[in-house]
Amino acid sequence: MVRFAVTESVSVETTMSPLPYTPRFDITVPAVTVAGYADMEGRERLLGKTFGSTQWLWAATDDIYFDQETRKLVGVSLFVPPLFTSAQVCYPSDGPPARLAGLRAKVTDAFELPQATAFHCDPDATELRCVQDPALLGVVPDVRVGIACGLTLLVRSGRMIGWSLADPAHYLTGGFAEPDPGPPSPATRRRLAECLALISEPLVDKVMDQVPDAWNYLRETERALREQSDDEHRRDVLYKVVSRLIEDYKS
Repeated sequence: MVRFAVTESVSVETTMSPLPYTPRFDITVPAVTVAGYADMEGRERLLGKTFGSTQWLWAATDDIYFDQETRKLVGVSLFVPPLFTSAQVCYPSDGPPARLAGLRAKVTDAFELPQATAFHCDPDATELRCVQDPALLGVVPDVRVGIACGLTLLVRSGRMIGWSLADPAHYLTGGFAEPDPGPPSPATRRRLAECLALISEPLVDKVMDQVPDAWNYLRETERALREQSDDEHRRDVLYKVVSRLIEDYKS
């Protein structure tokens, strides 16, 4: 059993029951959700049976749901922060392997779980890592808690410092749709990394200002997706993202 804090006031302990759901990486938000609901009505029903941290209007918090009776983790929505950084990143091979586990909250109080502030995704999208401070990207965690397939919480000095999603393209989808169960193509992985950079600071600011280099990058990504002939479902999700950028910010 591992105990750690998810916020300054809320601690959890690991259990033998990781979340049984497949992560959904909705890049249109962007956020990673692992929960048993498939629409807004299902989310509302879950809220009625759980406690934790929930994002309301204008609240920059992550969603984490615990069952009111058992205090066990039953779902999460973790939001990708707006800042992309190319800082030096430690990889899973640099530290302890992830241990698959669920979580149980120590108390049944509502709380706020602030979103991560920075993220990194390598050019081949092998991992999406989000942390509370950009300097933490180079820090090797003491513990990695795998709360669902591919989704790991990063713990350092007894405190959660961020989270990571392995092979994020595998879980790529839009809205509440389930991800394609097949493996993503190498082209999709590269385009995902490009799209994440394009919708995030500092590159998105240059797109908004129509800086030529940024627009060339955007157009090249759009062309590559338009010409991609495999992995159609994921390709279409990414194509909508870059098409929306062009539509929103072109002269």
